[in-house]
Amino acid sequence: MSLELTLVIVAGLLAVLYGIVQSASLMRASPGNARMQEIAAAIQEGAQAYLRRQYTTIAIVGVVILIVVAVLIGPLAAIGFAIGAILSGAAGFAGMLISVRANVRTAEAASQGLAKGLSLAFRSGAVTGMLVAGFALLGVSVYFFVLTGPMGFELTSREVVDSLVALGFGASLISIFARLG
Repeated sequence: MSLELTLVIVAGLLAVLYGIVQSASLMRASPGNARMQEIAAAIQEGAQAYLRRQYTTIAIVGVVILIVVAVLIGPLAAIGFAIGAILSGAAGFAGMLISVRANVRTAEAASQGLAKGLSLAFRSGAVTGMLVAGFALLGVSVYFFVLTGPMGFELTSREVVDSLVALGFGASLISIFARLG
């Protein structure tokens, strides 16, 4: 494995680790008083129901597209599509869950001062951004490594190019469907 590829994988891992550490830090912040927690619980319940319904619908469409990609382009491209779709969905799902839980904590922090509220809000937003970037880096770089390392394909072979394009397509498509939902 080249130094560059190793650095990309490490960067992806660091981004995901940052997201995990920041999430844990955010969840330690005060969730506010009982009424705030009650409202937050109702919002979290609604967000969970929304995500379940949305991702069920997206999964059905994704499986149909996965089959089409497998038939028209091949199994390696279908695997790439699945990797991109799953990682994109995971980033969106995690981002929504963190955002919903961070909202009440941001409101509580803002009641103690604007700087505290803004700091918490920006950190919670950074979690989603880092997860998206980290998952993208890991998905592309690890699949590229598998294709060109253990599977032995040339760097510029049709299999590698198609598979990585399908990975990007899967990630983009799920992201678009999630925003339309």
